[in-house]
Amino acid sequence: MKHWLTSIALILALPAVPAMAEPGSEQGQVRKEMRAGNVRSLREIEKRVLPTMPGMQYLGPEYDPLAMAYRLKFIRDGRVVFVDVDARSGKIISTSR
Repeated sequence: MKHWLTSIALILALPAVPAMAEPGSEQGQVRKEMRAGNVRSLREIEKRVLPTMPGMQYLGPEYDPLAMAYRLKFIRDGRVVFVDVDARSGKIISTSR
């Protein structure tokens, strides 16, 4: 009985992990969309956006497959800036400063 209760306690102590949190799932999804011709490549998006962010350090991208959008993350003087870009058109959707 103790062994069973210990097992239950360990299971309940584990953090919940969303089903879509597989490593590389974002990357796999964007590759699939690029092959289908639905979205632009990250390189193309970066070529458009990075020159518009002078003085900012580029921290990297994220891809949202549901919104079909890239989120590029920048920082300057301790301030984080997110630039959301439509992956289909390459146009900037929003900038949070």
